[in-house]
Amino acid sequence: MNRTRLRLPRADGTSHDYTLHGPGNWTLPESGTRFNRIAYSAAHVVADPFSSADPWLSPAVDWDATLSYRSYLWSLGLGVAEAMDTAQRGMGLDWPTSLELIRRSLDAARDHPNALIASGCGTDHLAPDAAKGVDDVIRAYEEQMSAIEKLGGRLIVMASRALARVAKSPADYERVYERILRQAKEPVILHWLGDMFDPALAGYWGSADTDRAMDTALAVIAANTSKVDGIKISLLDKDKEIAMRRRLPAGVRMYTGDDFNYAELIEGDGVGAAPTQRHSDALLGIFDAIAPAASAALAELSAGNAAKFHAILGPTVPLSRHIFQAPTRFYKTGVVFMAWLNGHQDHFVMVGGQQSTRSLPHLCELFRLADAAGLIEKPELAVRRMEHLLAMHGILQ
Repeated sequence: MNRTRLRLPRADGTSHDYTLHGPGNWTLPESGTRFNRIAYSAAHVVADPFSSADPWLSPAVDWDATLSYRSYLWSLGLGVAEAMDTAQRGMGLDWPTSLELIRRSLDAARDHPNALIASGCGTDHLAPDAAKGVDDVIRAYEEQMSAIEKLGGRLIVMASRALARVAKSPADYERVYERILRQAKEPVILHWLGDMFDPALAGYWGSADTDRAMDTALAVIAANTSKVDGIKISLLDKDKEIAMRRRLPAGVRMYTGDDFNYAELIEGDGVGAAPTQRHSDALLGIFDAIAPAASAALAELSAGNAAKFHAILGPTVPLSRHIFQAPTRFYKTGVVFMAWLNGHQDHFVMVGGQQSTRSLPHLCELFRLADAAGLIEKPELAVRRMEHLLAMHGILQ
């Protein structure tokens, strides 16, 4: 029996025989290879399937498997953006568990020379409806900032649902961010998360008009340049990202959060007076799912082989667009599904029961697209696991 072949259902109810093509033929970089782009992967968490806690109410994390995946990312030369939305922050992972995750990841990073890690600092322990004004938001940010910096962590200042609720104008955003940035021990990465990822963040920076919101964000950065390493924007609009990138102060990086157009944004267009205006660096959730391809492609770009960079990353874009299709906030299910298929974890169970947020047809198409991108690392294992998933849905081979 061919263990790289199985019968897959289609969205229209029919089925077909599918044979895997096998993993990509790219070459992974040698350990210690330095890229010419800073590249963070926002990393997922592995749930503990044996916990007796209610999976919808109490997060239970398999710490060993979670940290093992971070070691895998570091081994590929990628940085780890810890406790971000890819880790289900605000969608199953609460602040106390997030802080424990940050603590453990910072400890693990010490075993990996030159490991890059930055951690999400937000206000998620403050319920949006409990915030009475921006002072409450400032105090919430300060609490998380202090806790992370006490552990020796660098900050990614996440967008705040509470701030989006209580802010009355762009001036409120300027006040909050000025207070937070002034206190940061090291330059931070700001995160502008679009409402396609989190509807509660609609109108962030004080306007539903993206251009006006961008003006406010740029004003905050310009007033605090020495405290800002860069900004990640997750708007899934490459033109908006490029426009903002060209307006950033010299030395402030644009970290692409565009999971639809990352390849061309990372390569850049060479336009801009400052080197950091000519391309985007990366802080991407999709890098968790496509880590080996991302690593190999970045090594090619660093070696001056732009054509090979695109040849490797190009086939991953349809996969990423599928994983991040609307409702975009459920993309984490596809990320964890990929980790399970490739043997990086033993189960397809998620914090908060979020494995249920995508349909079987969606996961079957994800399987096909991952194979087309060369991202099924262990074909026979992936087939066995896919057969188990199909059987759970009443489809026997």
